[in-house]
Amino acid sequence: MSKLNIGIILGSTRQGRLSPQVGEWVKRIADERGDANYEIVDIADYKLPLLGEADATEQATAWNTKLATLDGFVFIVQEYNHSISASLKNALDYAREAWNNKAAGIVSYGSVGGARAAEHLRGILGELSVADVRIHPALSLFTDFENGSVFKPADLHLVNLNGMLDQVLAWSGALKTLR
Repeated sequence: MSKLNIGIILGSTRQGRLSPQVGEWVKRIADERGDANYEIVDIADYKLPLLGEADATEQATAWNTKLATLDGFVFIVQEYNHSISASLKNALDYAREAWNNKAAGIVSYGSVGGARAAEHLRGILGELSVADVRIHPALSLFTDFENGSVFKPADLHLVNLNGMLDQVLAWSGALKTLR
């Protein structure tokens, strides 16, 4: 069986966001494993307008085409007001079938590790027929980011990150048989 393709979805589009640093960390650790093809997918690159407010046929087609090439996902989720960012929710809503019967892991960050955002995302993923895995690295803005802006994760997160990737690959491989 060929290697699975796993997208690392950056869940924010705002200026000064921290998700690219977290996404690069996930990709570096994942690439060292050599067990799948990992790539960062930045929702900012797709310039999706708010759903229903403008003709976004071109952007939506590009977004869905990219998602269709992926067997599973790792969402980089930051907590905004106890939930996910509006840009991530909007990107999730722009696709339907492209999400179905795939697996996802969540790496979250925030003042309480982004746990509340991760829980909100789990409910949305269930509606999109995405199987989210249990292991969940939760990063603290206070201890894993120097001065709140430079990502310096504690080594203890490697156990959860690798465990989550193990689960994402196992579930992505199993769910691929349904598609």
